[in-house]
Amino acid sequence: MLTALSIRNVVLIEKLDLSFQQGLCVLTGETGAGKSILLDALGLALGARADAGLLRQGSESAAVTACFEVPVDHSANRLITEHGIDVEDTLLLRRTLNDAGRTRAYINDQATSVGLLKRVGESLIEIQGQFDQHGLLDAGTHLSLLDMFGRLQSKAKQVGEDFNTWQHANNALSHAAEEAERARRDEDYMRHALEELDSLSPQEGEDDSLNESRRYLMQAGHIAEAVQAAQSEFRSKKPISEALHSALRKLERVSETAAGRLDPAIAALDRALAEVDVASDALTEAAHAIEVDDSQLNQIEERLFALRELARKHRVDVDFLAALQQQFRDRLALIDDQSNALGRLQADVEEARKTFLQHAEILSKARQKAASALDKAVNSELPPLKLEKALFKTEMNRMAEEGWSTSGIDSTRFMVATNPGQPAGPIGRIASGGELSRFMLALKLVLTSAGDQPSLIFDEVDSGVGGATAHAVGQRLWRLADRTQLLVVTHSPQVAARGSDHFLVKKAGSGKRVVTDVQRLGGKDRLEEVARMLSGAVITEEARAAAGRLIEGSDA
Repeated sequence: MLTALSIRNVVLIEKLDLSFQQGLCVLTGETGAGKSILLDALGLALGARADAGLLRQGSESAAVTACFEVPVDHSANRLITEHGIDVEDTLLLRRTLNDAGRTRAYINDQATSVGLLKRVGESLIEIQGQFDQHGLLDAGTHLSLLDMFGRLQSKAKQVGEDFNTWQHANNALSHAAEEAERARRDEDYMRHALEELDSLSPQEGEDDSLNESRRYLMQAGHIAEAVQAAQSEFRSKKPISEALHSALRKLERVSETAAGRLDPAIAALDRALAEVDVASDALTEAAHAIEVDDSQLNQIEERLFALRELARKHRVDVDFLAALQQQFRDRLALIDDQSNALGRLQADVEEARKTFLQHAEILSKARQKAASALDKAVNSELPPLKLEKALFKTEMNRMAEEGWSTSGIDSTRFMVATNPGQPAGPIGRIASGGELSRFMLALKLVLTSAGDQPSLIFDEVDSGVGGATAHAVGQRLWRLADRTQLLVVTHSPQVAARGSDHFLVKKAGSGKRVVTDVQRLGGKDRLEEVARMLSGAVITEEARAAAGRLIEGSDA
């Protein structure tokens, strides 16, 4: 629900702060007072297209802030959460405009894109005007509106999921068929390449291991010489082990008389002898392990060079040869088993199509039933709106298979005929401006009963009607406002008298300084404004009496 609107420097509005309530809020005023400026300003906050012409003359910038109260689980809160904007107790949409025509958008005081601002705004308020080419006039929305009226959203969601499953199966089949066709074209090449790979049987990581072995064998002679030199040091004039043993024996002979003073040295010599023995054994083992085998080196080099040459041929790393080998095997296996594999995928496609079509047929029948109910409900609202000769019809057609989508197998359009015998046509083409507004009111009255709706704004829905028809329009707007917040710009006293909240839009000032001002009316001021709407410039006592009866009748 829209709770507040703050406007700064928009056309004739210098500074304006309005608060709104639930129910039917009417905005009245003489032609040219600035009612459309209010809607333009609100549209700016909701993400509508902007230009520098909206900026008040002499101002450097304009700003509009719209404040909403919405449930925590409202789609607008879900949308801003997805974009990293914090949810607060109130939802604030703000837009600024500078003299170059550039704008900035904010949601809950966090900078955002105009696109997101518009998406959020569309979920909060719907503006219906005589010549508005969106909303109910957009045939693309008619199917979803029919589903909402018939409470068919869960069935429609299932059909959408079934369609996606079918398309995924189709894509998998197409991809497999393309792969099989490419494989058939390249079969001879792949079989030859696989033979080469199989003859080498490359292993992942083999390039590094062969290279390491190659480096080792190439340096084996130097390593052997180093080991032999180390061993010769052990066998020098007096091997170190004998020297250590000799020193140990000499110390052990006198250890008892040394009163423990030689124990650390004796222990150190013991450890040194143990380490020397370990080192000697390790050198011996190393010497036995080193075998300088030229034939082994040649074999390693031949395999390493063969792997690298094959990798260059296929333009891959050596480590990827094993994976390439498996790819060739898989693609050749697809050729060998393509009839079975493609057959399984084809069966998946047929099963998915069957499931989609089964659920889509059920949905289509439910939609036909809902369409009949919708037609009956809307047509019952037309006679009081001075459209007694008009006919509303929901046109449903089964599409060819290439037109099927996540929405099912149906196409839907709202059609009207305004005179008997006249063929029905799209609602936006057949109805005149005044008729269109009343058709839209009847539709909204019926559709809004089917589910949650954003706040609604009707711009001169009562244009071109008066008397009993204007009374019927007012009565239906009042009924509609019982379900959702409704703001109506009107010139009809019968509609204005129905308002639970009444604003008067007027111009103030003179000469070069003229501004649009908005005043909340109540009591005598409200009576006076309804009387003005009845009588014109000169308000008579008869007009005041008639206005009083209208207001009292509306309040009853």
